Amino acid sequence: MTESSAPDVSPIRASLAGRCPRCGKGKLFKGYLKVADRCSVCGLDLSGFENADGPSVFIILILGFVVVGLALVVEVAYMPPFWVHGLLWVPLVCGGVYFMLPPLKGGIIGIHYQYRPDQRDDAP
Repeated sequence: MTESSAPDVSPIRASLAGRCPRCGKGKLFKGYLKVADRCSVCGLDLSGFENADGPSVFIILILGFVVVGLALVVEVAYMPPFWVHGLLWVPLVCGGVYFMLPPLKGGIIGIHYQYRPDQRDDAP
């Protein structure tokens, strides 16, 4: 499949949804975070799009900002004991990481696919 015959798919939107950045139909991941070797629909080689720790760093920064801000508001408004903070923020951070990591990792792969055409196997 060449790029001219590819469907009109936003690589970033498709990747955020966990789909192939080229066709938007094949699965991007095999498992929770393991990038598939190839797209099962269009055959795009996905092995070169591994992005290591980038998504984790973004999530740490985003969740850190949100949780610290909320913890400060709760502390100033209610002054709860420290165990209440642990009961509130530990599940929020764990759940946030669990649900944010795959879309963010896919989004970074989509950005890489869209803006680095020299890295694609269908580049001219």
